[in-house]
Formats: sequence, structure tokens, C-alpha cells
Amino acid sequence: MSRENKKKKFDKGYFQKHPCLDPFTCRVCGRSVVPEGAGTDHRNHCPYCLSSLHVDETPGDRRSKCHGVMDPIAVWVRKNNEWALIHRCRICGKLSSNRIAADDHPMKLMALALRPFAGEGFSREGLARMSRHMDVRDEGRP
Repeated sequence: MSRENKKKKFDKGYFQKHPCLDPFTCRVCGRSVVPEGAGTDHRNHCPYCLSSLHVDETPGDRRSKCHGVMDPIAVWVRKNNEWALIHRCRICGKLSSNRIAADDHPMKLMALALRPFAGEGFSREGLARMSRHMDVRDEGRP
């Protein structure tokens, strides 16, 4: 890559408009991460451990001075029924939301989704009651 093209990469907003196709090594699990298979042009977390780095203040700006590891702490469902990860920075505590990628580890995603049910607030009996309640169907409907 020429020096001029390298400089363009670090111009403000470059990653907001251009795909990030650079492979990287995850700082948490040490695995090599490539953009192929993500289903998006903006790979921003490890598909194996779901960790990320705090490099942006706003998506794609690469302006953060923190560069701390961002741990996946939860998943949520956006208005369009798309799942997204919630990350929290280990250093500064910033929260951010990232779309899941096509090749993210499905069991890690499910473990995050079910984490609230593992706490003290939910008993087996309470979960069973909720499940029974959710299975009740209106009369006349199959």
C-alpha cells in the first residue's frame, strides 16, 4: 500500500464509508480474525470470544485514545429483529452496541442471551411458570 493510500485510511471518517478488510489477532483469545464470513464489511469483534477493542468514539471514527478491551456483556434485539452485542470497556466503562456477524459463535451468543436467567432473580419454578404461561393459546387459535 502506498504512503498516500495509508494516510487516507486514517483520515476522519474513513472507516464509516469504507470497508475494514484488515485481519487482526484478538487480544483476548489470541485467534486470528479475518473479515471473510462476517456477512458485513465492518468486522469489529472476534467471532470466537465476541470481544472487541475500544477504538471508536462514534462508529468508524477510530478516535478513541482508550484502546481498552471491550467485553461482551449482553445481547439485545433491534427494531428490525437483528441481534446486536452490548460491549463494555474494561478501562473506561463505555458501553457500545455492535451488530452480530454471520460467523459469530452461536453458543457464546446464546450464553449471553440466557445470562439474566442464571441469576438469583429466576428460580426453576418461576421459569417453569413463565414457560407454561407462554404456552397458553387463545381459544379458537391453533
